[in-house]
Amino acid sequence: MNEDTLNIEIRKFLKNVGITSQREIEHAVLKAVEAGKLNGSETIEVKMTLDAPAIGISHCIEGKIALE
Repeated sequence: MNEDTLNIEIRKFLKNVGITSQREIEHAVLKAVEAGKLNGSETIEVKMTLDAPAIGISHCIEGKIALE
C-alpha cells in the first residue's frame, strides 16, 4: 500500500462529497423556500453516513445548518 496514494484518493473522494453535498443541500433549501415549506430562517438538522463495508466502516455524522 502506498500511503501517499491513499491520502490523495481519500482527499479526492472527500472533495467530491463536500462539493456535491453542498450543491444538493443548497438546491433542496432553495426549492423548499420557494414551495413555502421553509421560511428561510430555520435551522435544519442534517445527517451524513459514511459506509465502506469492505473495511467495516459505518459512521454517522449529525449536525445543524442555520439558514440565517
